[in-house]
Amino acid sequence: MKARVTVTLKAGVLDPQGQAIEGSLKGLGFPGVSSVRQGKVFDLVVDGTDEESARSQIASMCEKLLANTVIENYAIEITN
Repeated sequence: MKARVTVTLKAGVLDPQGQAIEGSLKGLGFPGVSSVRQGKVFDLVVDGTDEESARSQIASMCEKLLANTVIENYAIEITN
């Protein structure tokens, strides 16, 4: 089963990489860009065909490794 996990910083958490990207985009001639936030995307293949089981397993992966749940949120999308 294929899945995509998107990890983003929680609202209110300082995002220095996002600020650097925003500054670079403005320097490259894109002045209309504001409030850039960066994140991570993980594409996974998990054994099995039960979506609920896969979602639970992936959530556990996020809680233990893929996301720092103190400062990050994650969203799981089953893609097949």
